[in-house]
Amino acid sequence: MAKHYEALQRAEAERRRKIVGEPAVVAPTEWDTTPASAPVRKSGVLRRIFSFGEKATGTKETANEINKRRITILQPESVASEQFRTLRGRIDSLATQQTLKTVAVVSANSDEGKSMASINLAVVTSMSVGKKVLLVDCDLRRPTIHTSLGVEPVVGLGEVLSGDAQLEEAIVKVDNANMDVLLVRSRPSNPSELLASDAMREVIERVASLYDQIILDTPACLGLPDAKIISEFSDGVVLVVRAAVTPKQDVETVLEILDQRRILGLLLNGVEPGPSSSGPY
Repeated sequence: MAKHYEALQRAEAERRRKIVGEPAVVAPTEWDTTPASAPVRKSGVLRRIFSFGEKATGTKETANEINKRRITILQPESVASEQFRTLRGRIDSLATQQTLKTVAVVSANSDEGKSMASINLAVVTSMSVGKKVLLVDCDLRRPTIHTSLGVEPVVGLGEVLSGDAQLEEAIVKVDNANMDVLLVRSRPSNPSELLASDAMREVIERVASLYDQIILDTPACLGLPDAKIISEFSDGVVLVVRAAVTPKQDVETVLEILDQRRILGLLLNGVEPGPSSSGPY
């Protein structure tokens, strides 16, 4: 767990710097190479993503803010896009040690950059030659993927899980990106029950047979069972932590809730570029 707490300390340092002007001291990240067979995986910070993420205020997003969630499509040569390529590379490296076909992206609370990370990780993964990628919006309560990608589905995950639509009807291709998406159209009254159903397990198993990589965007972990349910269907979990926003105790609680054997690492989001964040990552 040492790597987890190093990540939390970085987030706390960034929080203090923004509140009281204290400089953040952030050491270069180091990837842990604990074998996949270890009883509990020691995970490190997968990647630091600079200044890109969802709003933490709950207010309506502007077009510019929505565009940040698809930066790898709009600006594939940007610094942020390169950060996500490195994240993809580190996950690919882990995939040589264990099966990582389905990766869930989670966060403690809403508006911490989880959907931004899911979208951009899926986009850069789809850039790999010959790789079929599917991004699944598993947030049946507060879906955002369709807005971010500008796709309005005819049917979505809820209809598939309730038996009102076939999986093939709900999967659509994204313009300007070599990937497919399974989105949310309607918001059912029983989201947790649908996500925990045999139908959801069958959907995951089916898409895993059709695609090389599946990225699962989940609801916020705290206060809801949904993220834990989805994580149990996944091969690995990336936990997004927003610097200066996500409380340390909330991250610690998430690490207690989720199966730590599935956690690949923490992604520290929203770190502002500066002298303290320069250097190799």
